[in-house]
Amino acid sequence: MKALASTPARTLVILLACAISALAQDPVLLDGTPVLMISNDKLTLGVRTEGGAMVRMLLNHDPAGVNALHAGFGHFVCVDGFGPVSPEERTAGLPGHGEAHRVTWNVVSSERTTRGTGTTTVSFSATLPMVQEVFRRTIRLVDGENVVYVESELESLLGFDRPINWAEHATIGSPFLELGKTIVEMSATRAMTRPHQSQSAAPPHRLASFRAFTWPMAPGLNGELIDVRATPTQVPIGDHTASLMDPARRLVFVTAFNVSKHLLLGYVFRREEYPWTQSWESYPGDEGIARGLEFGTQPFDVPRREVIQTNSMFDTATYRWLPAKSRIGSAFLIFYTRTPDGFGKVDDVVLDSGRLTVEDRRSGIKVVLAASRPL
Repeated sequence: MKALASTPARTLVILLACAISALAQDPVLLDGTPVLMISNDKLTLGVRTEGGAMVRMLLNHDPAGVNALHAGFGHFVCVDGFGPVSPEERTAGLPGHGEAHRVTWNVVSSERTTRGTGTTTVSFSATLPMVQEVFRRTIRLVDGENVVYVESELESLLGFDRPINWAEHATIGSPFLELGKTIVEMSATRAMTRPHQSQSAAPPHRLASFRAFTWPMAPGLNGELIDVRATPTQVPIGDHTASLMDPARRLVFVTAFNVSKHLLLGYVFRREEYPWTQSWESYPGDEGIARGLEFGTQPFDVPRREVIQTNSMFDTATYRWLPAKSRIGSAFLIFYTRTPDGFGKVDDVVLDSGRLTVEDRRSGIKVVLAASRPL
């Protein structure tokens, strides 16, 4: 995939001005596409009406207006499908990464409640005609919280059980993503490098092909161990790894921390719904860099036949079942915050009793955020 140019900081300031209400009355145009700006007193989130991608995550009081998400890809959902399609599916018109990121998302409801703590809630619905499914998503922001709550539902319109592929394709880019300065952490255990034959040869690989390892020390081409948490300082480089999220945890996390900017983006999700996180790294040069933090039902974005034939990796299933004429759901949260001086590393993220605690054990600093809604 090719990275897109990021929006200038001046445009971000204009977008922030447009988001003076909880939800702008009309979408704003961003790169020529309509984007709904949803906000509370802490954050502003931009969501495309075509495909539902979250393409803006901004701290309202950040004078630099640093977008935590990739300006082009953002965070889009891959359902039903995560990866390329077969020749037959392509002929039939099925797009890669599923239909949900290509169709119109209708706003079903948008409300602002002021009883107790103010909450903004926006609900979307998207019909997926090729796979005969309906995808629904509700986004909530609570006043005083640096957190976005996301609940989703996938409904089958067909009368038979089937395996489905579902991933949250979260992608970070410049200026939040900086070479040598942005570090990814996750509650992962076993991991695997992606086979080279299923990747593009450009940018060149630094990791060995299809080798198991323990996160985060991956095997290099020459047998050396490479810590894949930090963005590299030397480019071009392009690699994929897939990590099994810790089976001992009910809630797992993946974070991206820009050390120089003191900005931290993170996701917390249910391990039973998203047991895998793929890290897609694309560093073609100083410009156009991107990194995917893609949590989902399968380790790599590959055609569905390959997913089903693989069946499992590390004794963990690579797909999820959608029963006939039924619905399945998922939930996760996103947080974005500034970190205090001295905070240098994410060791753990815990959601408990209305608080989200991010711990740096070396410094002893804990970043504690209000998070009123449980997962």
